[in-house]
Amino acid sequence: MSRRVIALLLPVYVPSFLMAFTQGLLIPTVPLYATTFGVSFSLVSLAVAARGIGTLAMDLPSGVMLERLGRRGVMVLGVGIACVSLLLMGVIENFAVLVVLRLLSGAGAAMWMLSRMAYISDVIPLEIRGRALSAFGGVSRIGVFASPAIGGYIGATMGLRSPFLLAAALAAVTLVITLRYVPESRQPAEAAQRRPHWRTLAQIVTTYRRDLLSAGSAQVLAQMIRAGREIIVPLYGATELGLDVAAVGVILTVSAAIDMSLFGIAGLLQDRLGRKWASVPSMIILGTGMAMVPLTGGFVSLLIAAAVMGLGNGIGSGTMMTLGSDLAPRNAMGEFLGMWRLIGDGGNTGGPLVVGAVADLTGLALAAVVLAGVGGLAAANLAWFVPETRRQRERRTLA
Repeated sequence: MSRRVIALLLPVYVPSFLMAFTQGLLIPTVPLYATTFGVSFSLVSLAVAARGIGTLAMDLPSGVMLERLGRRGVMVLGVGIACVSLLLMGVIENFAVLVVLRLLSGAGAAMWMLSRMAYISDVIPLEIRGRALSAFGGVSRIGVFASPAIGGYIGATMGLRSPFLLAAALAAVTLVITLRYVPESRQPAEAAQRRPHWRTLAQIVTTYRRDLLSAGSAQVLAQMIRAGREIIVPLYGATELGLDVAAVGVILTVSAAIDMSLFGIAGLLQDRLGRKWASVPSMIILGTGMAMVPLTGGFVSLLIAAAVMGLGNGIGSGTMMTLGSDLAPRNAMGEFLGMWRLIGDGGNTGGPLVVGAVADLTGLALAAVVLAGVGGLAAANLAWFVPETRRQRERRTLA
């Protein structure tokens, strides 16, 4: 691996792992913790979804803040908000306050993610950017994979508030590392000569409408199938095949293990051959695995389908982040990446909604077929309409 990628270990990868670990700690905890307030299942779902809603709402403002406060400033603010909100979640006694804190946590996550993407884009050249961003995505997946069991164990033995307090402590460690090891990567001279930030957003839409339409729609489709698979596999296994929770857990664990082990290959494919050599096969393989789901008849066959999807998602690690970084203009990177993340998070939110709507109308089997088609459309879009950004010599600028 390149020395410049290794140099990101303390500024980027260790903090990213820690923040992903805090997210994973709360996966089994938040739903159970929300039920202790005596609310309905729909309100429990709201508490779970609030973090994603906060992230979606904060994507564009975070992009604007990147150019106003700098990469380091937004990182510090984002992880600080996450730390405080996690600490308060572990001590509050009111459900409405829990939802508000989850929204704030999501807003902090948006600042954190965008500032890391912009920082990597600033300090890593085009020829190794795929490896850097794939590793970024990979360590985050490892963090989420490693921590739910730990969060569940701590919640069971020490009380449901304990995982929130541990997550807050890890966020505090992340804040210290960020303050100590992350320099400001934005050039102050560039930042001083800027047009009003919201006007910049309108100019980005006008200037790069073709890229936002082609690459943006590809990202929406890609995120839809990625998010949709997380609900299709467990629901189909439990309701159609009669598998118990333990069996479904094994299937998801194997798929996730394959997924998180391939980020190095994804980065090499992007940097050595081109971005499309990772993104297009990723969508084809994901779609193939999804199309296999209605053909499964038991544990082993569903495990194979999920493993294929893990393979597809793994070789696509970091591809959408790299594409957005490549397309972002040098003098309006924050605003562009904020818009890019908003598009992707919209697809992330839409995937489960599509699954739910189609499944209610026609059943889970057809929902899986629809998502397989989404993967095929994403692959076709990436192959034919999205430019190969690895061939760029210089980063674009917004006039």
